[in-house]
Amino acid sequence: MKKKLIWILILPAIGWLTTSIKLEKSLLYDKHTLKDNYKYGKIEREFQWDKITDKIDSLSVFKKKAKEFGALNNYHNRNGQAPMADSAVREKHYREIQDKYGVRQNQSVPLYHPTNLTIPARYGRDGSLVAIDRDSAGYLWIRMAKLEGKWIVPAKYVERLEKTDFQKLIFIDRTNQNIVTLEKGTTAWLNRSMNPVATGMKRPPYHWETPTGIYVVREKLEKMYYLNDGNHEIAGYAPWATRFSGGAYLHGVPVAYPNRKVYEWSGSLGTTPRSHMCVRNATSHAKFIFDWAPVGKTLVIVYD
Repeated sequence: MKKKLIWILILPAIGWLTTSIKLEKSLLYDKHTLKDNYKYGKIEREFQWDKITDKIDSLSVFKKKAKEFGALNNYHNRNGQAPMADSAVREKHYREIQDKYGVRQNQSVPLYHPTNLTIPARYGRDGSLVAIDRDSAGYLWIRMAKLEGKWIVPAKYVERLEKTDFQKLIFIDRTNQNIVTLEKGTTAWLNRSMNPVATGMKRPPYHWETPTGIYVVREKLEKMYYLNDGNHEIAGYAPWATRFSGGAYLHGVPVAYPNRKVYEWSGSLGTTPRSHMCVRNATSHAKFIFDWAPVGKTLVIVYD
C-alpha cells in the first residue's frame, strides 16, 4: 500500500472568512513525478502550494456567489471577431491588435462596462470561466473569476454551462514549469499527479505565452494537427490534446512529420517555455488528463 502524504494549510483571513484547505497526495498517475521542491540545473524549483490553496479558496467564494456558470466562447472567431476595444492598439512589428492589458483581439470576447455599450473596455480570453448574473436584451451581465467588477457581453460570446461544483482542477505553473491535477475528495483535495511541462514562449507572430487565467476545459482531440509556421501545411500532430483557451491545449510530445513515431518524453519538459502556446506534457500524462478531465466540468488555472 502506498503511503499518502498530507499537507494541511491554513490560509489567512479573507474579509470575515477564515478557511483551511487540505491537500492529500493520492496519485492516480505516478510516472515522471516531481518532488515538492526540486532542481532544474542550479535553479531551485517548487510546487507553489500556498498559491494553489489560495486560488482554491478564492474559487470557492466565487462559486458560492454564482447563479449560473459560463465560458467565454470565440475559438477561431467563430462568433465574430471582437470589435476594437477602448485603447486597443496594433503592434507595429507583428501587426496583432491587443488591448492595454496585453490580451489579443484574435479569438477573444468583447467586455463592455455597464455604462458604455458602444466600445468594449477590454477583451476576455476564450475559455475563461464566468458567472452569469442575468440576461438583458441579447446581452449577459457577467463576473469573471479573475477580474473585478461586472461586465456586459453579447450573449453569443458565452457558452452556458451546467451548474457544477468543478471537482477537478488543473494547475499550471509558468514560473516553475510544472503541473498538478487535483480532485475534490470527501475531506480534502486529492493530488492525482505532479509533473513537468513546457509552456508557451513569447516570440511573435507564431509563438505566444500560455495565458494566465482560469479556464474551462472546452474540447478534446486524440490528435491535434498543427501547421508549419508561415504556411498552411500540416507539420504534424500533438497526441491526446485537451483544449482550454483559444488554440491552447494540454497535449503530449508532438509528432513532427515525416516522423510518425509517438514519443513518451521530450527533453524540453520541465525546462523553459518552448511551445507555441500549448502546455506540453509527457505523452502518457496527456493521455491521463484526456481520460480524467471531463469537458465543461474541469478548470485549468494558469499562473506564475
